[in-house]
Amino acid sequence: MKHTLTLGHSPDPDDAFMFYALAKHRIDTHGWQFEHILQDIQTLNERATRGELDITAISIHAYAYVADKYALLSCGASMGMRYGPLVVAREQLPLAAFSHTTIAVPGTMTSAFLALKLAVGEFPYKVIPFDEIIPAVTSGSVPAGLIIHEGQLTYESAGLQKVLDLGEWWWQQTRLPLPLGGNVIRRDLGDSAIEEISEILRESIRYGLEHREEAVQYSLQWARDMGYDLADRFVGMYVNDLTLDYGEDGRRAVELFLQKAVERGYLPRLPELKFV
Repeated sequence: MKHTLTLGHSPDPDDAFMFYALAKHRIDTHGWQFEHILQDIQTLNERATRGELDITAISIHAYAYVADKYALLSCGASMGMRYGPLVVAREQLPLAAFSHTTIAVPGTMTSAFLALKLAVGEFPYKVIPFDEIIPAVTSGSVPAGLIIHEGQLTYESAGLQKVLDLGEWWWQQTRLPLPLGGNVIRRDLGDSAIEEISEILRESIRYGLEHREEAVQYSLQWARDMGYDLADRFVGMYVNDLTLDYGEDGRRAVELFLQKAVERGYLPRLPELKFV
């Protein structure tokens, strides 16, 4: 029976852009209703571990812990092609200093956190909400910060320097995009419902890409410190052809990212990766 589905996503421009068509009823949802729940990615990751939402954005890192409850949709990915989360500081830091430099991070279940551990090993960290990391670094309360979302484009205006680009690091290692986020759906909805809902979500993303200007305008509500041009650039970084479908490289990237984490002891096991 069709009913209202809870749909969790981050309050940032790329997720808003992806779900614009759903939120504004621009596409046929075939009788399904969607309740949009906007929360930061760390909170969504935690809620997914409890199976609280029907569909949710999730960190690829966190997916390893919820694969028994959720299937990974083949659309809705956020992947960085030679760019990604950044470590920033007020002045340059050698990578050797990371092992004894406290870094503000947006959550321990984020893909950014796992990618940084893969890149530099263990380091002291402090969990801070993602939108408070740049102010914390500029004020000197932490020496460095791991930034995600629009901070990747606005850190220079805060007077900070890029120390490490994790998307570029991953590319140098693998020649693959860095898998950051995806969308998952509850397995207990059943195969036929999952396939139908997956196609509705893909159609929402496709509508945004085909009606870019109006979708970006809508996303500006969540574009902290960004005008239209910067928001459009940010959306272009994380909503593209890979968002419509991971493709062979995207699937390989997810598998390799989690496999390396298992090999390094950062994940207990490799989850079964089935892309709906």
